[in-house]
Amino acid sequence: MNLTFIGAAEGVTGSSHLLEVNGKKILLDCGLYQGKRAESEERNRNFLFKATDIDVVVLSHAHTDHSGNLPQLVKNGFTGNIFCTQATRDLAAIMLQDSAFIQEKDAEFISKRNKKKNLPAVEPLYTIEDAQLALESFISLPYHKPLTISEGVELTFFDSGHILGSSTPTFTLKENGKTIRFAFTGDLGRPDTPIIRDPEPPPMPIHYLITESTYGNRLHKPKDEVEKVLSDILQRTVKRGGKILIPAFSVGRTQEMIYFFHKLKEKNLLLDLPIYIDSPLAIDATNIYRLHPECFDTEMRRQIAENDNPLKLENVIYVRTVAESKKLNELKSPCIILAGSGMAEGGRIRHHLANNISNPANTVLIVGYMAENTLGRRILEKEKTVNIFGEAHELNAEVVVMNNFSAHADRNELLSHIGKFDKKEMRKIFIVHGEDAATHGLQQGLTDLGFSGVEIPKRGQTFELV
Repeated sequence: MNLTFIGAAEGVTGSSHLLEVNGKKILLDCGLYQGKRAESEERNRNFLFKATDIDVVVLSHAHTDHSGNLPQLVKNGFTGNIFCTQATRDLAAIMLQDSAFIQEKDAEFISKRNKKKNLPAVEPLYTIEDAQLALESFISLPYHKPLTISEGVELTFFDSGHILGSSTPTFTLKENGKTIRFAFTGDLGRPDTPIIRDPEPPPMPIHYLITESTYGNRLHKPKDEVEKVLSDILQRTVKRGGKILIPAFSVGRTQEMIYFFHKLKEKNLLLDLPIYIDSPLAIDATNIYRLHPECFDTEMRRQIAENDNPLKLENVIYVRTVAESKKLNELKSPCIILAGSGMAEGGRIRHHLANNISNPANTVLIVGYMAENTLGRRILEKEKTVNIFGEAHELNAEVVVMNNFSAHADRNELLSHIGKFDKKEMRKIFIVHGEDAATHGLQQGLTDLGFSGVEIPKRGQTFELV
């Protein structure tokens, strides 16, 4: 049995790991890499393996940096099954097609610009047709129900508490009379996150674990500060006559923001601001949330039972068409514009930033992780000038970072969760999905807890599971 680290090793995005058992190759996640444009293009188009050699894919959750390159995998010859939870299947159905649509439109936009400069046209990474073909391979499973997916490979999904349908895929592997239990956190969520259930560790002893480490060296601010801080941001921006721009993942973060706006409205702290959700994907995702109460926590179920759905707000305006999105540029009065993508690397948020980021009356509210070399990271670091669609824009808007909203466990939450695993049974822990300081910070923390064999694998590195 071998485990090879393909993506999100020594980095945050592009999650992908290769498990080999009984001569079969099982790919864990197949996410899009996000970072420097040239490097992203090369990594996303060229796998470290042959797509035709992969027998099975297991998907931890629907976020693009974990699922977004599945159409490219199928386009390159993969014909096996893709296993995930039921909610992940439903979210992936809209997310992959949306990703393909964005790929096509961005390629079209850049090609038009290139034509004016006598530069060659660019091709999208994949098309909507490629995404639709990939979706034909999905097989969904409920949580806690084991299924044999390959010879000697039994898969069970446990809730990772990150977004709707997110999971910790857990495997019982049997080869040559040897049995190994192996788990992969995907992205690990936080306790007491609104809407969805808390992360749950697998109930059985685990020998090998892959864990994310996005915030492995940092702590989040207390969640009880969210409503006051958010209200203060809205009020001072409104006093300046500005807009609040929020780059947000269409799945997970958008629904959580709506939830907190609902809380502000309950306390008469929301003012009368119109809230524009400028993302067809977020609209569809919110509808899918309503279809999966099996993923909700007790509080969310109670509110829905009382006909007080926090995902419905009178002043939320959903924007579907491009024409409606462009009209938002004509708005002069204060408002909230929430649009994808979460790291500002694609989607409609880039257009809104291009049109509004130079106005000091406006606020850019960062509510999620921004990977290195993304537009979102450059804004977070308050660079004086940022490039959007190849053109320079002065960053004069106020930039506010609120990590209270993070759907990733922080250092203490990671240590608490992993600390529940049996140290005597654990043979190795592999730390991925984090920048250098985060992975090493978590490595030290786990070592201090008494775990041995804590590794930070390199991209392309292979380990034997013994």
